[in-house]
Amino acid sequence: MTTSWNDVRQAAPELADWVEARFAAYKHHVLATLRADGSPRVTGLEVAFLGGAAWLGMMWHSRKALDLRRDPRLAVHANPGPGAELPDGDARFSGRAVEVPTGAARAAYIAEIKPPEPFHLFRVEVREVTRTRIVDGALQLQTWRPGSGVRTVWPHEPDGAPDADRGADEVERG
Repeated sequence: MTTSWNDVRQAAPELADWVEARFAAYKHHVLATLRADGSPRVTGLEVAFLGGAAWLGMMWHSRKALDLRRDPRLAVHANPGPGAELPDGDARFSGRAVEVPTGAARAAYIAEIKPPEPFHLFRVEVREVTRTRIVDGALQLQTWRPGSGVRTVWPHEPDGAPDADRGADEVERG
């Protein structure tokens, strides 16, 4: 199933707004790709949400771009910002990268972002969006996946102890 950022926006507008704002708070974020031997690689990059898509622009023939050309699976984590508090929570998304070498969408990206040429441009087919935050002293995970809407999970009770009846991995509350 191919999903664009616009699909996320239509299915979960509040989560999409929050994630976009979280990514807009800082310029640089972290991309995870897979090397040729299957081991992970993490690198910095910029993310743009334009025209209903999540875009990743990369320097020409950078290792991360070559990783994505070989294996399009990726995860992107928003810059957590200074300190250890994460007052706004944490945002990430994962999916598959589709290279966009030509066309109107690429021209619109160039007009808006003005990247140095040459460069690789990838559109993300979104498979999962996650927001992690502390609510009333408890860890809360909100996850969107295509066709399943937003699921809210409370892995631990507010006192920090896992719910004994359901285990610590996925406790839905409220």
